[in-house]
Amino acid sequence: MINITLPDGSVRQYEKGVSAHQIALSISEGLARNVLAAEVNGEVWDSSRPIEADSAVKLLTWNDTEGKATFWHSSAHLMAEALEALYPGTKFGIGPAIETGFYYDVDFGDIEFSSDDFKKIEDKMLELAKQKEVFERKSVSKADAIKYFTEKGDEYKLDLLEGLEDGKITFYTQGSFTDLCRGPHIPNTGSIKAIKLMNVAGAYWRGDETKKQLTRIYGVTFPKASELTEYLHMIEEAKKRDHRKLGKELELFTFSEKVGMGLPMWLPKGTALRERLVQFLTKAQQKSGYDQVITPHIGHKNLYITSGHYEKYGKDSFQPIKTPQEGEEFFLKPMNCPHHCELYKFKPRSYKDLPVRFAEFGTVYRYEQSGELHGLTRVRGFTQDDAHLFCRPDQVKEEFKKVIDLVLYVFKSLGFDSYVAQVSLRDPENKAKYIGSDENWKLAETAIIEAAEEKGLPTVVEYGEAAFYGPKLDFMVRDALGRKWQLGTIQVDYNLPERFELEYTGSDNQKHRPVMIHRAPFGSMERFVAVLIEHCGGNFPLWLSPEQYIILPISEKYEEYAKKVSEELNISDIRGLIDFRDEKIGRKIRDAEVKKLPYMLIIGEKEMEEGKVSVRKHGEGDLGSMTLAAFSELINKEITV
Repeated sequence: MINITLPDGSVRQYEKGVSAHQIALSISEGLARNVLAAEVNGEVWDSSRPIEADSAVKLLTWNDTEGKATFWHSSAHLMAEALEALYPGTKFGIGPAIETGFYYDVDFGDIEFSSDDFKKIEDKMLELAKQKEVFERKSVSKADAIKYFTEKGDEYKLDLLEGLEDGKITFYTQGSFTDLCRGPHIPNTGSIKAIKLMNVAGAYWRGDETKKQLTRIYGVTFPKASELTEYLHMIEEAKKRDHRKLGKELELFTFSEKVGMGLPMWLPKGTALRERLVQFLTKAQQKSGYDQVITPHIGHKNLYITSGHYEKYGKDSFQPIKTPQEGEEFFLKPMNCPHHCELYKFKPRSYKDLPVRFAEFGTVYRYEQSGELHGLTRVRGFTQDDAHLFCRPDQVKEEFKKVIDLVLYVFKSLGFDSYVAQVSLRDPENKAKYIGSDENWKLAETAIIEAAEEKGLPTVVEYGEAAFYGPKLDFMVRDALGRKWQLGTIQVDYNLPERFELEYTGSDNQKHRPVMIHRAPFGSMERFVAVLIEHCGGNFPLWLSPEQYIILPISEKYEEYAKKVSEELNISDIRGLIDFRDEKIGRKIRDAEVKKLPYMLIIGEKEMEEGKVSVRKHGEGDLGSMTLAAFSELINKEITV
């Protein structure tokens, strides 16, 4: 008998070789029907795989992230089976699950393929799914695996096999399709009820532009048809909220090929919105004891050699700037932290001076590949709401908790109510990716985990997601459509103070190393604004909106009164504009709605005679006639920041 520990801490005894499916069946038949896979001692397994020793087991369903990933990876195999049946001779690269479904990279040879073929592939997949084909796992020797794919003529699988160790190779077969795969998979294809192929793109094999371009087919599947309908509705809603579309319509930002790809330029309205975000955070930081600083946009190469950024990110930086002096090189700043380390060294520090908190809205530059650029979410020049705190070891946890409070204040003020804090730790299997001692990493990781626990944050742990110099707490926020974004990060760093030889004099009159905390509640101003636009669909909180009202005179007779109204509102620090166009009032209202202006103040003869305005609210309609004092009170009540 073996002991199985379930997530609630209960322990059950089963015969050695029991499967997760059998465990689920012993609990309830309904649970067994819904189990897609299982997490066994932290590793995701097929639900049919025998468990041979005492283990911690979590049964995974569609409601679990890992359950969805298993479902979608199995769907990629189902699509490959359909493609092989419809297009004999097709060769396959890789077919992973992704956050919103799956893809498979395919070599069709001479066959012309386009999205016009999606329907017949979907139909074939549904036909195969209904056969409830079982996913069978089989261990094979490397020699047998090579023989199989050599006979099949699939050079992509042979290429993948080169990097695999003999004894650790598995095949999965469902129906007539066999694939090289480590799994896991769902029990059978029968749970795949709804299928939609989303788009097709080109992808170089192994991401190498010198190798053949394959056809990448993206798809998504669900266990219920209704869930696919909801998903497709969400996709349509996301298109309406696309920050690139709304950014243009609302005149917030633009790009120019002559300026350069991935280098956004902020238009007046976007600049006003961005500056209010800056003012909002600056005010909050001042209350929390931060000092604002400014550092150059470039730095000497030696600065980034010292910090370790040159070694880790040199290839992703813009090419060095060479000066007339031989051998002298500068880089566009990829990070703000090395500059802040040098600011700390400006003068001797005592233990009584700490913590020192430097904050900067610092613009940094990274040479992202052109194919990865995407609106404001992936750019080559962006501004971080960066700050670096230098503190004593005994201050780390308390300072970290204060930063958590600041991040949550930002989220609450901007309507981001759904989030999970991701504890991003070092990959224990690949420590070469990181700098610093094991002792310092343990101290930093412990401080983050304890601070998150003490603040009661909902957390998940991800290994391998740490920065190269230290672990971090990343805030994963869900927007109004349920999509997940990484916004805000806090990092504990024992390593840069070592590399820059930072010191403070302790109470013992000896020299000590400070600990460094990196933090950015917004992350990148560009990315944050993009997410905010899509989260609120361009309907910004009133305090943040570039224009809070628009005055709509019915005719030019009322323009002077409109100007007077505008002047009075501006005195009350309520900002807006006047629509002087010679258009009918219906057209003016429609245009104001499209531009998502929060309030429309309609002025005609009656309003002018009574000294009032007729108020309409965006998306809600008429609020009636009111005095300017009443309108000002309405605005001030709605502004919460």
